Amino acid sequence: MAHLRVSTKVIVVGGGGTMGSSTALHLIRSGYTPSNITVLDVYPIPSLQSAGHDLNKIMGIRLRNGPDLQLSLESLDMWKNDELFKPFFHNVGMIDCSSSEEGIENLRRKYQSLIEAGIGLEKTNVWLENEDEILARAPHFTREQIKGWKGLFSSDGGWLAAAKAINAIGEFLKGQGVNFGFGGAGSFKRPLFAADGTTCNGVETLDGKRYYADKVVLAAGAWSPTLVDLEDQCVSKAWVFAHIQLTSREAAEYKNVPVVYDAEYGFFFEPNEHGVIKVCDEFPGFSRFKQHQPYGAASPKMISVPRSHAKNTTDTYPDASEATIRKAIARFMPRFTDKVLFNRTMCWCTDTADANLLICEHPKWKNFILATGDSGHSFKLLPNIGKHVVELLEGSLSQNLADAWKWRPGGDALKSRRGAPPKDLADMSGWKHDAKL
Repeated sequence: MAHLRVSTKVIVVGGGGTMGSSTALHLIRSGYTPSNITVLDVYPIPSLQSAGHDLNKIMGIRLRNGPDLQLSLESLDMWKNDELFKPFFHNVGMIDCSSSEEGIENLRRKYQSLIEAGIGLEKTNVWLENEDEILARAPHFTREQIKGWKGLFSSDGGWLAAAKAINAIGEFLKGQGVNFGFGGAGSFKRPLFAADGTTCNGVETLDGKRYYADKVVLAAGAWSPTLVDLEDQCVSKAWVFAHIQLTSREAAEYKNVPVVYDAEYGFFFEPNEHGVIKVCDEFPGFSRFKQHQPYGAASPKMISVPRSHAKNTTDTYPDASEATIRKAIARFMPRFTDKVLFNRTMCWCTDTADANLLICEHPKWKNFILATGDSGHSFKLLPNIGKHVVELLEGSLSQNLADAWKWRPGGDALKSRRGAPPKDLADMSGWKHDAKL
């Protein structure tokens, strides 16, 4: 295998985002020759179109199934101990909270599952039964504000400086001598094939440039279903966030507070070094269905096509989101309800029906590898997910991961495992602000 690593050429499409940059990093760490690795993206690392191009993302342990738990624990270890990643993990803890009967019951089940996992998670997860116990972990709250709340505190949780972490990978890749193509020279048009018509041996980009390789990895996030036909396995959806600006005194009061998450309202993070707090609501997302023909589809069909904020800089989010973001602020930080909201933005991810990743070789095209289907939970896997993509390239991916991530058309990716299907942006007002000519 060592000889193959030295001689094998690999193209990573979407290498400016989470899964793509992680894959390129682990190709280097696995011994592939840097000059044989080509990273393509519409934008330089960190790609402005990537969901990972963000102020911060949540770090937490997921127990939904065996692969989720394995990947969560792997990534936590690397965020804590890997020299490249640990500067970007803010291990301030996380509080899952609720005051509704259903929400509290869901939290109790989550806490019980942590204990029953049998791997010592009861040492880092504490049930918060009353206001006193919540205030001990989150003194920025007022007693009146959290009346009736119960919570679950995880000392393993916190937040990740998202764009900064991807940028660190980009700087590393540049230093190693990896090849890059951006703009038209990095925008995927179609795969290239050998004489047999099914063995992929490269990629053509929108400017007509052709790159040749032994393996091609498509890791284009929410744009993946628009580039090649994924047979409805993935539906791309947008979530929203906004920022508020704190004064230096206010920011000092919120320094090192835990991430706070309530499934019925949303979540927020401590301010960054500039006193900016990101607030998100929680909802099933927005779709944007259009007639579109990805490569491999026999004819155009209805696909949820992301609209890039990087290319449409005047876009914000629907009017309805303004109300739900304000509702989250009133829930978590009522003293800031009069703060001006800025950087109102939609962030695109792509859901699978079962919320497992789609990481497999395309069944019709040999050597064309898919790495997508993040379902809104992949950023925390930035340190380790690329290792498993490389294992797939080399035929050594464990069977439990291969089974979870296999090609699996069908199912309801429109709803996925969320409470309801997304609303379509065509039915929502207020988000589209095209510049007037």
